[in-house]
Amino acid sequence: MAPRTVELLGFDRDARVLVVNADDFGMSGGVNRAVIEAFDRGVVTSCSLLTVCPGTGAALDVLAERPDVPFGVHLTLVSESPTRRWSAAASDVGSLHDGAGFLRAQTDRDGLLARARLDEVEREMRAQLAVVLERGLQPTHLDWHCLADGGRADITGLTLDLAVEFGLAARMWLPTRRRAATARGLPVVDHDFLDSFSLDTTTKTHVYRAGVRALRPGLTEWAVHPGSDDEVSRAEDPQWRVRHSDLVALTDPSLRETMQSEGITLADHRAARQVWVGAAAAVPHPETGLS
Repeated sequence: MAPRTVELLGFDRDARVLVVNADDFGMSGGVNRAVIEAFDRGVVTSCSLLTVCPGTGAALDVLAERPDVPFGVHLTLVSESPTRRWSAAASDVGSLHDGAGFLRAQTDRDGLLARARLDEVEREMRAQLAVVLERGLQPTHLDWHCLADGGRADITGLTLDLAVEFGLAARMWLPTRRRAATARGLPVVDHDFLDSFSLDTTTKTHVYRAGVRALRPGLTEWAVHPGSDDEVSRAEDPQWRVRHSDLVALTDPSLRETMQSEGITLADHRAARQVWVGAAAAVPHPETGLS
């Protein structure tokens, strides 16, 4: 019987362990405030930092002041939308650009993946990592914004190579790659991710509480997206209702009470990082193993 990830992390096989990771830290001031509030007052245990956004600098300042907040690097090759465009961190990455010199909008993911040169993808990924490392900060993991496992097998392989090189875990989203990673003793989630963008904004607290009760033994992860409902957020983010409903639900005391009554263990990616570092030699390239 193959071990569950919770066993690789030192828990009993039947433990119900949950990571609540707030994606998109650094996207904007409103998102930054909400992520920290959901960490301090709610059940968020970890976050993932975008390094090419208007709120990146302020988020880095927070992380420098708050070493208790575990975070990963939320790699991105796409802008949020045609009206919320971000510049690449690296120079000379023309295959990643739209016609105006910005990262392509996520609505053009297929166009990006058809044109992106792997050497330029690597240059951009390293530049985004450097934004964090040059501040002397230690991330726990790598993951992707709007591209499941990087969107292409060779990009997934590059992500794993960089995770090994920099001593980080990698959040693996797709079931086939998760199974392959687990078979090689690498800790990834045992069950499908929950993406908060898939949930109804009006019933989210109820859905989260029901989800806690339904958690199965093993490691589960929720990818959540807390945000604010201030005037600026409403004006600049068409998805502000999704994000603010996350903040409300994640900070609802009844959610933590349900987790406690169900015996759920909350975790982040620090323990997984240690196992990934120890098993680095066992990580194959996805085109030969994790594809």
